[in-house]
Amino acid sequence: MRSFQVDVFGAGPFSGNGLGVFPEADALSAAQMQRLTQELRQFECIFLAEASEGARTARIFTVEEELPFAGHPVLGAGALLHALGGTGDEARHRLVLPGGRPVEVRTRRAGEGFGAEMEQGAASFGPPRLAPDDEILAALGLERSDLAPGLPSQVVSTGLAYLIVPVVGGLDRARIRHSAFEELLTRRGAKFVFVLDVEAVEGRTWDNAGAVEDVATGSAAGPAAAYLVAHGRARPDTWQHFRQGRFAGRPSELAARVAASGEVTVGGTVFIVGEMRWSRLPS
Repeated sequence: MRSFQVDVFGAGPFSGNGLGVFPEADALSAAQMQRLTQELRQFECIFLAEASEGARTARIFTVEEELPFAGHPVLGAGALLHALGGTGDEARHRLVLPGGRPVEVRTRRAGEGFGAEMEQGAASFGPPRLAPDDEILAALGLERSDLAPGLPSQVVSTGLAYLIVPVVGGLDRARIRHSAFEELLTRRGAKFVFVLDVEAVEGRTWDNAGAVEDVATGSAAGPAAAYLVAHGRARPDTWQHFRQGRFAGRPSELAARVAASGEVTVGGTVFIVGEMRWSRLPS
């Protein structure tokens, strides 16, 4: 069985967010997918299987759990399918996520990499909070003086619910300091947090234990773009460019656009940097 090392949202190979892609995962169980992700120790891996003509099923795992959706694995998988298919300069791919959700990915050859875009659909919004509560601020090491004036914290989702915490300072200090942070987020209807500097258009997010910082999060860029448009900080039908990963030593750039209809598109550059052949698989 083959897997591929892919970098997404980078300026070149060995930048952006690393990803393991398994394009021939039809025979793998969920437990095997989980073990393989743990073996590679990637932030996420994506496993593809034949579904029907013109479509692949896709399952996404972190080292801890399966996710219903994530951005950089979908873009990375689309670019790899383009490379393996040997098609022309542009291609379209249809991935079916758990629960039957279809996602369309468009790819184009761009030098030694691929440009990739995915449609995330319209964002859903939770009720805005006037400001993050003291419990969340303390858990992130932030102060009220760090918050962006006039902007609420809010849960936004295009498939994975993020608590958007808008700031104008303190991004360098932000980190998860609470031993039960996931429980705090669950009570607020979120899966993860995205601390967003609204002036620098730069964000940070982590696994909920605070052990690993994600360097480029497509599933957060879409909600963040929708949030900025909804609160008048960005225009619809205009590409927004988010920075992420600087504090983890992997600077990345993610592009997102919110149509006037509310539909969200997220894109970035993908580089395929290696291929692995597995001589044995976990039981």
